[in-house]
Amino acid sequence: MRHGGRAAQSGPCAAASAGAAALLAALSFVLVSPAVMPDRAFAQSAVLQSDPGFSRWLTGLWPRAEAMGITRATFERATRGLTLDRSLPDLVIPGRAEPPARSQPEFVQTPADYLRERTLAGLAARGRRLAAPHRDTLMRIERDFGVPGEIVLAIWGRETGFGAVKLPHNALRVLATQGYLGRRKEMFTAEFLLALKLVQDGDVPPEAMRSSWAGAMGQTQFLPTDFFRYAVDYDGDGRRDIWNSVPDALAATARLLQGKGWRAGEPWAIEMRAPATSDCTEGTPATVRPVRDWLARGYAPAHQRRLPATWMALDASLLQPEGIYGPAFLTLKNYFVLKDYNFSDLYVLFVGHLADRIGQGDAAARFATPWSQSRQLRSTEVEELQRGLLARGFYADKVDGWAGMLTRAALGAYQKANGLRLDCWPTSEALRHMRGGGR
Repeated sequence: MRHGGRAAQSGPCAAASAGAAALLAALSFVLVSPAVMPDRAFAQSAVLQSDPGFSRWLTGLWPRAEAMGITRATFERATRGLTLDRSLPDLVIPGRAEPPARSQPEFVQTPADYLRERTLAGLAARGRRLAAPHRDTLMRIERDFGVPGEIVLAIWGRETGFGAVKLPHNALRVLATQGYLGRRKEMFTAEFLLALKLVQDGDVPPEAMRSSWAGAMGQTQFLPTDFFRYAVDYDGDGRRDIWNSVPDALAATARLLQGKGWRAGEPWAIEMRAPATSDCTEGTPATVRPVRDWLARGYAPAHQRRLPATWMALDASLLQPEGIYGPAFLTLKNYFVLKDYNFSDLYVLFVGHLADRIGQGDAAARFATPWSQSRQLRSTEVEELQRGLLARGFYADKVDGWAGMLTRAALGAYQKANGLRLDCWPTSEALRHMRGGGR
């Protein structure tokens, strides 16, 4: 990867930052006010809803919207005819059995499923083709934000197939529905109000504000909060348009990564070959060593790669997404910056690996160690395993049915304590041993 220094922000970036700070501060201190009867004209525009309670909830938001500088005309325009979308996942609807929380693919698929070679190769080829027409924008982004062009191309490719995926939902309807019926009502209510502010500012009309089922908008999937913090008019047309402007979408993405702490000139991760003596229980962010120390312990860079001397002192932690069975990685600060974009390790591996393949080519960057094709336990069985680890004092995180870093390390500790094969991977053998009274 190529990295430039982080530039001081000026012009539209600085203005956007100042405006976002003021707006977010205002939102933080505006309390939820009780429903206030609006004037007759507003009442007539808002009562025709599919749910009377939704209508009351919506009109009750007016005091908060007004305190944020949203005009009555904007509020009426954006909410007129707005109805609930009860087909969305993750809703809590009275009288209806609560469905299981919907998970993104990166949280339910195995690494081999999620990181398919055919998918990665296809996106990498498209990313390399797109790098040429967007070369000037990508070079400018790297100069301004210190984030290499292949990273933002990879995020663009993963989120919307480089803009080819058409977002199916109206963001205002999604955010309002989630604010009224969702599992995280206050969060989505705040996002809905910020979406109204976005309409107020004129960056996009309500009908063009397309999103995912969770309200993430634009070509690289921003919630309104992130839009106001990081969106920028990068093509100079006077609008921050992450839906239709590639320069605006990619620059906003780079600016977000910069804001999360991206370190120019450093890698996101390094694929390694683990020694036979490796201890997979060390695969957590809490175990941090300089790269040189991992090398001294027998970890060797994949592809017989020679690492730059400047990387030797960088702090890194070990990641083995399939325990001892698949590839191993040293993860650095930029890995966790990408993880702030999407919390899934598989997502970060997909984006980082795709970026490497865009920048270096398939042959030089593909995974040196193949994914094992192993099938982990069903989510209910992983939950049972987590509860067993929790009861025995090996685990102290949430029971969610997903074998993340902490679950794998806790399982490894259980295997050590019980004299089992140390692989840090949830299998039916480990579950049977625990059911049989393992300590």
